[in-house]
Amino acid sequence: MGSSAGLLFLSALFVLYYCVIKVIYRKYRAGLAFGWCGRAWGSRERQAGLGARGAGDSERLAVLLLIAHPDDECMFFCPTLLTLLRLHCCVSVLCLSSGNYYGQGEVRKKELLASCGTLGVPETQVTVIDHRDLPDSPAVQWDMQLLSTLVLKHIQDNHIQLVVTFDQGGVSSHANHIALYKSVRNMHTGGKLKPGCRILMLETVNIFRKYISILDLPISWFRSHDGIHVLTSQEYKRAKNAMWCHRSQLLWFRHLYLFFSRYMFVNTFHLL
Repeated sequence: MGSSAGLLFLSALFVLYYCVIKVIYRKYRAGLAFGWCGRAWGSRERQAGLGARGAGDSERLAVLLLIAHPDDECMFFCPTLLTLLRLHCCVSVLCLSSGNYYGQGEVRKKELLASCGTLGVPETQVTVIDHRDLPDSPAVQWDMQLLSTLVLKHIQDNHIQLVVTFDQGGVSSHANHIALYKSVRNMHTGGKLKPGCRILMLETVNIFRKYISILDLPISWFRSHDGIHVLTSQEYKRAKNAMWCHRSQLLWFRHLYLFFSRYMFVNTFHLL
């Protein structure tokens, strides 16, 4: 009797949690989750204008996705990238290495271009920097001066208004991810970015939350943040297709990652 009551309680709890997820998702889709726009770029009305279909490039929000390796764009940033594209922002991708840790750099460059194309970022908007002093390696600390110089030049040349990158935890604690955060933080605190250029940092969560998939949505929703992006079911399919473009990286655990990582469904951000 006790086990039956316990099972019934757990079932009711699961149904309740599922309903909470549905309610949050509907609120998000109704446009109530754009707090990050207000903080990152003016008013909601200004954001709506920037995202208007048919707006000229000069009126569209110029966004830079700053990543360390090919496949970062879909492993960690898909919810944000597809949301920005849905809002008709002008999105470009800057990748600071070719991912040549196993000698597959040229292959991974092509995979990145294919992945970005699948997500909706044209090849002309994707830049890969392959510098010998910025190797793909968790054991190497990147040269901050060199890194900042390269990133700042790209931001200035492309009139970037919003930079999206990792936070101090780098999601996976990878040294190259964290180097990107340190670079933009130094530019921000040093006053090197032009006025109005904002930086959004992808929140690193604990290992439990990282691998509970869409079940993390209520936790993410009610915790403090400056923005949240959630994929639709159709966008999730695009995200998976983008990940499949990285065939050289599709080891068995990457298939599990596609289903269990919350970063395939939810992104939360903090403004620098």
